[in-house]
Amino acid sequence: MTQTRSIVIERDIAHPPEKIWRALTTPHLIEDWLMKNEFAPITGHRFQLRADWGTVDCEVLTVEPGRTLAYSWNAGDDATGLRSTVIWTLAPTPTGTRLRMEQSGFRKGQPHYYGGAMAGWPRMIDALEAVAARAA
Repeated sequence: MTQTRSIVIERDIAHPPEKIWRALTTPHLIEDWLMKNEFAPITGHRFQLRADWGTVDCEVLTVEPGRTLAYSWNAGDDATGLRSTVIWTLAPTPTGTRLRMEQSGFRKGQPHYYGGAMAGWPRMIDALEAVAARAA
């Protein structure tokens, strides 16, 4: 059995879950904080995230509106690429939302993927928070 690592980020955000959910599931808003995409919050929907450096192939795995969103995150070729899952969990708090993001599936020989995600996700979540702040 292959051991894998995960990245977990938890953050309290001063916006209600509905605003965070909208930023997580609306394609033009996702593009503002993450990458270009053709996302749809429908279980089984396949989509790509696109950036100048390449693409990430994804499939929506779980949709519980306002609470949980999960999708596969597959980058690179099948042999050496990253095969992971991203899970977003939202919980209402008295001051907004407790946001939890977990990306799991980093294999031992993938320091470039793991390091990139460790550096990238905090910046992406900062951008997500800014997008949620201005989302109607």
